[in-house]
Amino acid sequence: MKLIELIQKSSKPFYSLEFFPPKDAEQVPSFLQTAVKLKALNPLFASVTYGAGGGSQDNTVEISRRLKEECGFEPMPHLTCVGASRESITEFLERLRAIGVQNILALRGDPPKQAPGTGAANTAGAQYDWFGASFKHASDLVRLTRSCFPDFGMAVAGYPAPHPESDSFENDRGHIKTKLDAGADFVVTQLFFDPREYIDLVTRLRAMGVNKPIIPGVLPIQSFESLRHVLALCGANVPARLYIALEEANRQGGAEAVREAGLGFAVDQIRRLLDAGAPGIHLYTLNRSETCLRIAEAVGRL
Repeated sequence: MKLIELIQKSSKPFYSLEFFPPKDAEQVPSFLQTAVKLKALNPLFASVTYGAGGGSQDNTVEISRRLKEECGFEPMPHLTCVGASRESITEFLERLRAIGVQNILALRGDPPKQAPGTGAANTAGAQYDWFGASFKHASDLVRLTRSCFPDFGMAVAGYPAPHPESDSFENDRGHIKTKLDAGADFVVTQLFFDPREYIDLVTRLRAMGVNKPIIPGVLPIQSFESLRHVLALCGANVPARLYIALEEANRQGGAEAVREAGLGFAVDQIRRLLDAGAPGIHLYTLNRSETCLRIAEAVGRL
């Protein structure tokens, strides 16, 4: 079933989850135990991250299969298109269809760093011309999937604060609209910490005629180290009051106090997002169950 149908049928806000595939086979049993524990949240779906150009792509398919067959999740694997060919993309989608998965999160992926007009090696080692590539934007992937796999559901990503490469709020929101107009069903946002950014994103998109669901992504802060790592990857903004609170917690109680402060902030953030009309909450689990379960308990069952 397409996830948009489940979203439209949902009469109340919901949780969804993000997992990343374990790198080692011996980690899979504990990963699945974590996933089973998080079934207590009755998540509408679970996204599964993807390794561009090879590597963890097989893991993405296998973990999606096991989440569906063994844990009862509706998986939404990530699929990136940068450096990919039409053949590799359609092969991946065929593999998903074969295991009964028909939803993806369509993403561009990180572009290679290269001088204009030169080739660059993707993670599989093959040379390709970024500027002449068929897939430079997530909207290209959406159009291909919609034309060749019309039975698939698709989400796309959105940045509550503009994408680091966007030169303005207006252009950033325009790119999101382009992906939705190309055939995507809904938006899952990148992580953020200021609910006003989500409200601004929704307000601007609605003013542009976008009426599709926009699901906010929330990351419970586990430690200063994990926060710095994630911020380096996505460029999210950290409100001053949050950073000051985390510093004070660290000064008074160390790592455990930071986790507790992060949990409390996530609870407040989720409540404000729900008050603002968010259709659901997408939790970035970091493959951990305890914090997510505690947050849901504090927020109250949705």
